[in-house]
Amino acid sequence: MYIPSISVIICLIFTCYIAHSVYTLVALFRLPTCSQAPCFQSYLAKEPQLQLVLFTSSTSNPLNSEVSKIHSIQNFNCNNALQRTLHINIPAETRRNGTLYMHFILTADSRKDFTWKSLKQTDPTVIQKMRLTEYKLPKTTTFGLLGDEAKQKKASSNKPVTHIQTKVFLNVLTDLFQMSAVDVPPELAKYVQINRYNEFLPILYVDHLNTRQQDLMEISQKSTNFTLEFNYTPIGVGKLKLFVHVEQAILALKSMGFSNKDIDEVKGIFSNTNLYLLCGTVFIGSIHMLFDFLAFKNDIQFWNRRKNFAGLSARSVLWCAFSQIVIFLYLLDEDTSQLVLIPSGIGAFIEIWKTKKIFRINFNWASIKKSAFTNNKKALIEAESTTRAFDKQAMEYLGYILYPLCICGAVYSLIYQPYKSWYSWIINSLVNGVYAFGFLFMLPQLFINYKMKSVATLPWRALMYKAFNTFIDDVFAFIITMPTSHRIACFRDDIVFIIYLYQRWLYPVDKSRLDNDLSVIGEIDAPENGEQRSKKDN
Repeated sequence: MYIPSISVIICLIFTCYIAHSVYTLVALFRLPTCSQAPCFQSYLAKEPQLQLVLFTSSTSNPLNSEVSKIHSIQNFNCNNALQRTLHINIPAETRRNGTLYMHFILTADSRKDFTWKSLKQTDPTVIQKMRLTEYKLPKTTTFGLLGDEAKQKKASSNKPVTHIQTKVFLNVLTDLFQMSAVDVPPELAKYVQINRYNEFLPILYVDHLNTRQQDLMEISQKSTNFTLEFNYTPIGVGKLKLFVHVEQAILALKSMGFSNKDIDEVKGIFSNTNLYLLCGTVFIGSIHMLFDFLAFKNDIQFWNRRKNFAGLSARSVLWCAFSQIVIFLYLLDEDTSQLVLIPSGIGAFIEIWKTKKIFRINFNWASIKKSAFTNNKKALIEAESTTRAFDKQAMEYLGYILYPLCICGAVYSLIYQPYKSWYSWIINSLVNGVYAFGFLFMLPQLFINYKMKSVATLPWRALMYKAFNTFIDDVFAFIITMPTSHRIACFRDDIVFIIYLYQRWLYPVDKSRLDNDLSVIGEIDAPENGEQRSKKDN
């Protein structure tokens, strides 16, 4: 009886997930229809003359005396996008770590002196509001570690202060259609208002997906006004339902403990993104997750079952573990999104485990025992000794170039670049060395392959999944916000993987050789009599 492997099961689940996602996305863009009377039609079908009025207040439900009218647009055309630059005064309550709200009023009242009192006297009127302020820690100050500025450094405040949003985005649903009470899409139910003529009023939607953390401005006691960029764009029913779905997902992420910075990265994927590009991004991201899982699974399986490490560069494994730890600490110091931080932490843990395996380090409660990788010659087979010799030779060549460059780079950055602390300088210096020259530590494995004229001992299945993910990372480097050095590093492994593929073609696997026994990607253990068979082949 055939029993599918875990990889096959995961691929089937992934295929079902993609098919369901495509079906759901197509369903979102279907216009509602009227299946039973009475049918409600859009108020905008009559092409009424509308006015858009903007108010601000320091409270969510203000009185007439607590609001300020900041702008009005006569003869507002819902089908035309527009942008306005507004100069808004900041109330004293907001400057004292208070709040500030914006109210959007779409009304058929054409009076230029439209006031807050007129809301109850005008029909139809649609109201939406948005909180402009957010409590956030002030940005950490950087300074020159060797200069006089260090003495003038101000202690960073741990108290959140008021920040105000400098960009606002508003949408109105402009699709014309009819629907009955039972046909109202669940996503739009809370926005639908029906008048006495069986018309649903214009649907206003405040777009929170385009409001980003980078557009927040810190407010102090001396801040009296700020410049607000108001953006209006008409929206279709499909895109509106999609945005509502994403907002609900964001609220779920917040309830799970994700920070505003992490949420902001998710917003960046959906904001100002073409629908086709968005679908491509979701599809590529899903493939990336699939390859990540398969690469982790095959890598762990390979190293878990491996008993003989001939042909594998121990120093490259050790360097990869060190690099992953440094990168993780750097991303943590830079307060990077958890979308980047969590995979980096998982990768660091796996590399540490691989180092433990290849150096034969055993941990127990009484002591730490290490089977001497360099001294216990009797415990090693001849092939491993040969591999270590080639590995050491390759590292010596790299050391002549690598270490002076890293030291010079660290000294230069200390003199000319500002940092938050000495710890930040150390981490940045280490990570710059990793990003700039880290790919060089993948070269010893290439050197060993060249000397042994074989690539059979490498975990090729895991390497191929990682290679595919490397090219996918090249795409995501332009989508997800991350430090520039981390963005550039996404491209560093491409050349090395191409060389690995060239060596794969140059040194084809001979099915009759011993090293083929070692090349099965973690599926079988190396034979215990490997040393005798190796000598026999030689």
